Amino acid sequence: MRILLFLAALMVTLVGYSQDLNGIWRGTLTQEAGGCFPTYHLEIQMTVNGTNLTGAAYDYYDQSRYVKHHFNGRYNTQTKRMVIIEDRLLQVNIPGDCVSCTKTYDLTWSMENGKEVLLGDWKGIESISRKPCPPGKITLYRVPKTDFPVDIEQPEELAKLQSGLTLQNRETELVTTLSLETPEIKIDLYDNAEIDNDTVTIFLNNKLLLYKQRLTDKPLTLRLQAFPNTDYELVMYADNLGSIPPNTALMVVTAGKQKQEVRLAASDKKNAAVRFRLKE
Repeated sequence: MRILLFLAALMVTLVGYSQDLNGIWRGTLTQEAGGCFPTYHLEIQMTVNGTNLTGAAYDYYDQSRYVKHHFNGRYNTQTKRMVIIEDRLLQVNIPGDCVSCTKTYDLTWSMENGKEVLLGDWKGIESISRKPCPPGKITLYRVPKTDFPVDIEQPEELAKLQSGLTLQNRETELVTTLSLETPEIKIDLYDNAEIDNDTVTIFLNNKLLLYKQRLTDKPLTLRLQAFPNTDYELVMYADNLGSIPPNTALMVVTAGKQKQEVRLAASDKKNAAVRFRLKE
């Protein structure tokens, strides 16, 4: 009976481990004749919510020549197969005689010599002309660090707003650095004292996530899937000072069973910042 229970627990552990796809995956992307280069580097920064996949993909020759896409995808936990579709071109920095391809990946997760690997094929179309691109193969391994800045998921409307946004140049004061136990993080922001019409704009790793939102006794909530070996910095910018300066907020950070409170104060001269890092 003990052996059966042990085997059952082991199987649950292995299944759970095999399906933990959150993180950084890097390797190679090949392309058949007709492409700019026969082999590229490929890095994907993947966040998983159930069977849904989102993130950023960089295909690059080196770190100065790359194409960055946003992607969505689905993962089948039974077959270990995923389909990833690049749905938004974010950055292009490639030679003028090359073209960017918007790709669809068909990948399968497995273990290879003790390492997690994603193997499969890709096909795509040229981002501008919409002509088919020469297809190829993909090999990716899980890695601890990224070659590029970790992308923060940002709604398109906020990305457009940020591109034209001009804020006052203020000093930023780091309030504290939090060490977190699990990658699933929830951030709640409340008014820290008497509710006095304080409004704030919030950035996470320089990405606008909340714009001119009023602090009350009900939380403004952000969720983050943190990657290891990565620093995250939340900055609170005071849009006004309310009727009782300065602009103050209570931040409650929840990571698994861990819950931490931080009090922030921002003014027309200074922003407040908190850093997060996942325990290694």
